[in-house]
Amino acid sequence: MYGDEATIRRILTELGDTWAVVGLSANQRRAAYGVTQVLQRYGKRIVPVHPKAETVHGEQGYASLADIPFEVDVVDVFVNSELAGAVADEAVTKGAKAVWFQLGVVDEAAHERARAAGLDMVMDRCPAIEIPLLS
Repeated sequence: MYGDEATIRRILTELGDTWAVVGLSANQRRAAYGVTQVLQRYGKRIVPVHPKAETVHGEQGYASLADIPFEVDVVDVFVNSELAGAVADEAVTKGAKAVWFQLGVVDEAAHERARAAGLDMVMDRCPAIEIPLLS
């Protein structure tokens, strides 16, 4: 298990509502598009992070985490496992409080680095599945 229930609850309810979503584009067929709609319904501000820097769900996009000119609380990662570790490292540099790797995204070394840096981290889970279970 890559995220105990206490950590999942803390990320979803206590650590803040600004979620940078790496891999989110305007492509409605991608999982990130639907997941972020759910997050918005639960009061999360989503910040699209994608090389195209597209506006998605009414929110300005940025090409990278470093380009976001404000603090983010959680970095939600929708990229392949091979790329996810670098994103977790960027989340630490950005000052995020947590990193969330989506279903199918696993990088044990990145998990250890993020936790060692003091961030909460969940892997191979989906916040759109977990958040409705909190009520």
